[in-house]
Amino acid sequence: MNNFTIYHNPRCSKSRQTLELIKEQGIDPEIILYLEEPPSVENLTKLLRLLKIEPRDLLRKGEEEYKTLNLKDETIDDYAIITYMSENPRLIERPIVIFNDRAIIGRPPENVLKLIN
Repeated sequence: MNNFTIYHNPRCSKSRQTLELIKEQGIDPEIILYLEEPPSVENLTKLLRLLKIEPRDLLRKGEEEYKTLNLKDETIDDYAIITYMSENPRLIERPIVIFNDRAIIGRPPENVLKLIN
């Protein structure tokens, strides 16, 4: 099973725990350090489709960028939110794990087991 990808932030404990849980299952995922290589608008749109969530559901509301960009403003459209996440990847909830045509957010880390089982 090597079709796993994780959008990973090594400084995040939940991301580290999720990666460890995946590896304990004998899976060696592709690791994307999304803070260093931010996903494009197109990739984020695809991720949202796989996650089956709205762009606002992927926002980290506690980040400074969330406040600075006034992202609590409900009139900001989905495309703008996705663009802001691409330009400010700290806004993206983490970790995101993909397996084939499914994806899940690893919060809590045990969520990833739904993709494995």
